[in-house]
Amino acid sequence: MTLGPSAGPPQAGPHPLGGSTGGTAGRGALLLGCIADDFTGATDLANNLVRAGMRVVQTIGVPSLPVGDVDAVVVALKSRTAPVPEAVADSVAAAQWLRAQGAPQVYFKVCSTFDSTDQGNIGPVAQALMADAAGDFALVTPAFPENGRTVFKGHLFVGDVLLSDSPMRHHPLTPMTDANLVRVLQAQLRGARAGLIEHRVVARGVAAVQERITTLRAEGVAFGIADAVTDEDLRTLAAASQGLAVVVAGSGLAIGIPALHGLQPSAQAAQLPAPQGHQAIVSGSCSSATNQQVANFIAAGGAALAVDPLRLAAGVDVAAAALDWALLRLAQGPVLVYATAEPEAVRAVQAQLGAQRAGELVEGTLARVAAGLVQAGVGQLLVAGGETSGACVQALGITQLRIGPQIDPGVPWCHAALPAGGLHLALKSGNFGGPDFFTRAFQRL
Repeated sequence: MTLGPSAGPPQAGPHPLGGSTGGTAGRGALLLGCIADDFTGATDLANNLVRAGMRVVQTIGVPSLPVGDVDAVVVALKSRTAPVPEAVADSVAAAQWLRAQGAPQVYFKVCSTFDSTDQGNIGPVAQALMADAAGDFALVTPAFPENGRTVFKGHLFVGDVLLSDSPMRHHPLTPMTDANLVRVLQAQLRGARAGLIEHRVVARGVAAVQERITTLRAEGVAFGIADAVTDEDLRTLAAASQGLAVVVAGSGLAIGIPALHGLQPSAQAAQLPAPQGHQAIVSGSCSSATNQQVANFIAAGGAALAVDPLRLAAGVDVAAAALDWALLRLAQGPVLVYATAEPEAVRAVQAQLGAQRAGELVEGTLARVAAGLVQAGVGQLLVAGGETSGACVQALGITQLRIGPQIDPGVPWCHAALPAGGLHLALKSGNFGGPDFFTRAFQRL
């Protein structure tokens, strides 16, 4: 659990969009309830909330009990690529638990590259969350300028290129070939309309955004894609949407939320216990950024072992072999076990095994490797890839994470209490981090 200082309870009061600004919720009820559709996205969101002064606990799955006196809870689900009915059911269960703890708003955290398909899961989950909260409008923006994600005229940019021209167009599970988010979201909605809140409106401030929301509502629009190209835009959108029951966003919108409740940044919020044990990396992401990180680690002389999905399909116990290999090298420094590969190689494997089977084989194996490494004395573990992170955290039996210092935008070190002792853990979204991330991450501790 991450505890940071508070500026005292915020003042209750009406909000132009309905509801209240939180009242005295901070000292016994949540100020914000969050649902993340994968585990790396959850730590990304929690990281931004902590940096801005909120006391945050991240849970793995829907908790069965209250988590104590904190400002926000981030429920991490493994629902980004799950079957739509499963993703909807898990997300609604999380939202109902969060509201039972007093959360006045549910923040549905999605990837900053809006990873999804025409079948879902962003649209169906967002509709279900809004229906469950009896809401009629949700603001939507995956923008995170600090990490190179901006939205203009409803189009998502990754750095200087459109999403559809970025490496995300080759994603093995959710290839993003259209940068127009209004069009992308509309294809996933059933009986609801998506609209646009343009940057010229956002630039005029909170009142202008709220006026645009009122207009969209009157036109029967239920989801408003909001442009954002700067952090100030995100703060405007956070304030304008404070009274909405549901928001759908990447982690960027979170930078503007704590200040709405009178909270301020504090270095104490990110303090973790001293690191111990060996260092290891498990990588299942095949993103362009992670491919660069693997190559950089190897070029710098790091010990690395590749996992071949075809050997897994043939019945070879690759996890046991990888652990035997790692145990001989842990004392010399970080070791890397990876299934990261270039898009052409990934497509070749999927053509033989099928995308779902290939993914399940790799995730299951890397999860076994992660659990074995921790059992062998690894106390500092970096995991790359959202699906891989989910599988590894579940294999380790982790139920809560304390959020610590940021390594790169969107990626903090975390700490989990395990029966055998504490574990420092970093869950990295595939697209995040600089080329030297794998080596620099351990120096950050």
